[in-house]
Amino acid sequence: METKNLTCIVCPVGCSLTVTLEGNQVVSVTGNTCKRGEAYGIAECTAPTRVLTSTVRVEGGAAPFVSVKSKEAIPKGLLFEAMKAVNEITLQAPCAIGDVVIEDLCGSGIPLVTTKGVKKG
Repeated sequence: METKNLTCIVCPVGCSLTVTLEGNQVVSVTGNTCKRGEAYGIAECTAPTRVLTSTVRVEGGAAPFVSVKSKEAIPKGLLFEAMKAVNEITLQAPCAIGDVVIEDLCGSGIPLVTTKGVKKG
């Protein structure tokens, strides 16, 4: 048996979780004050995900960069590959909030979208 100590990030309470694993299987989650904490502890120890936030270069815009994010959380193991893909992109102004920058971010099935608009410069 192995235990992992985590701080739940699902809500502002920040419960201290103790997740007990047997191999790759979660046996128990303790310390949570709600069901969301239990689900977070299980997911974080078996298939962790993160929302990717970054910026992308913009040519011909009033600003040189636009903020972007994955529309949903992607597998944590894809973050470095996803950042490499993001760093290779240059958009042309104008950009609007919600524009899809990458349809399928690193095979995750999740799009990368703009989170702000950039007008032509």
